Amino acid sequence: MINGDSGTGYESIRLDRRGQAEAFDAIGDRYDEAFPHKEGQLSAGEWLAASLPAGSRVLDLGCGTGMPTARQLADAGFEVVGVDLSDGMVKLARQYVPGATFHQLDIADLRPGGPVDLGRFDAVAAFFSLLMLPRAEIPLALRTVHELMVPGGLFIMSMVEADVDDFSIPFLGNTIRVSGYLREDLHKVMEEGGFEIIKESSYTYAPAITDVPPEEQIFLCCRRRG
Repeated sequence: MINGDSGTGYESIRLDRRGQAEAFDAIGDRYDEAFPHKEGQLSAGEWLAASLPAGSRVLDLGCGTGMPTARQLADAGFEVVGVDLSDGMVKLARQYVPGATFHQLDIADLRPGGPVDLGRFDAVAAFFSLLMLPRAEIPLALRTVHELMVPGGLFIMSMVEADVDDFSIPFLGNTIRVSGYLREDLHKVMEEGGFEIIKESSYTYAPAITDVPPEEQIFLCCRRRG
């Protein structure tokens, strides 16, 4: 999926996306049905919208169906670009948020020196997308986010608090692999990635389906250092 580029760090690991995109292709609209209440995500999006100047460029990384974040930010008047590994999710996002632009891409495609250059962004949103990566890749993904942003840019993100690495779980009739951190460890990873945490919130969330257990969701509003 990628070519090894010296200095990015990606050349030292083997990317394994087997089954990840296919699972979300199969899930489609059921994702939004399973997670109908997204107060933490909407609140972080509101913070971002209130913090950015008009006309800002925002990247929704792991945009899913585009709901609610891409639509929320597009409705606020920003230039929104969404990327997702799942072709099915990208097709839905294009239907639901015609005012934004969407691409089927892997975050590794956007790495410094990688095959795709979408330009620079005033802000990046990554809600529950980094948890789809093994821990070895998360610092590389954060480096990519850092390089995609203008100096002082804003980054809103969320993870599920869990001490797991590339762990297989049942999810809406499919199997996906997820990673997570305990809260203090997540703070350290973010700070080492070049981000200052400005605001934090957390929610205990019980999805509206039976095969996904309740989870503690952490939302971070950050600023790019440097």
